[in-house]
Amino acid sequence: MELTNIANNQLIKVVNNQLVTDSRQVAEHFGKRHNDVTEVIRKLLVTEKSVTKMFYESEFEYRGRKFPMYLMNRDGFSLLVMGFTGREALDWKIKYINAFNEMEKELQESSSPALPDFSDPVVAARAWADQYEARRKAEKTIEENKPKIVLAESIEVSDTDISIGALAKILKQNGVDIGRNRLSSWMRENGYLIKTAKSWNQPKQIYMDAGYFRITESVHDSGYGYTPKIYITTYVTGKGQKYFINKFLENKDLKPVG
Repeated sequence: MELTNIANNQLIKVVNNQLVTDSRQVAEHFGKRHNDVTEVIRKLLVTEKSVTKMFYESEFEYRGRKFPMYLMNRDGFSLLVMGFTGREALDWKIKYINAFNEMEKELQESSSPALPDFSDPVVAARAWADQYEARRKAEKTIEENKPKIVLAESIEVSDTDISIGALAKILKQNGVDIGRNRLSSWMRENGYLIKTAKSWNQPKQIYMDAGYFRITESVHDSGYGYTPKIYITTYVTGKGQKYFINKFLENKDLKPVG
């Protein structure tokens, strides 16, 4: 695909009133494997908390199956491609920057309505009513979201580690239709837990290092002649609880696997 043949609206789209691109496009245009790009994004999210506002976890469908991907705003894109080098990479960086600028300009022009004629009492009254209704809806939304925000903030300072099943119950109580098995499946599909049989459902080291999970080992001895078995249990820390609760509650389009 020639770089010059790609329109701005093919590179950048509007999601929730934000200009974004996605990890699949970045991988394709910069000649990277999509799995490698998403892994870089996950490491950024774990390493620096402030970048959570730059990336939004989403999914795409391929041959009837759903796979994870990330949407990113202008800052997220800039941070991600900072280390991509080469002439072609530079060309794509410029193309994306121009696309963000052009799309932003179009949005500003289309979202700047003419001021109402306040000399007309009917028009002035309608404008006041519209403003009042918009403020009332905004206040209602804030009030509805308040319990969820308070919950996530309270868990941040908790020292209690809980099982994945207990985390699923908390999410269920806050409007997320999910159970223990579906949450575990979602964590595996999104790279938080290991899929291989030997280490099944154990957290990946990067998320252990980030403080999201803790594991315990227990030995079960069945008696003479039997080899003792080691059982490993995964727990979600207080920090991990806040991370996953916020991820599900803030990302309304996020869908559990199953």
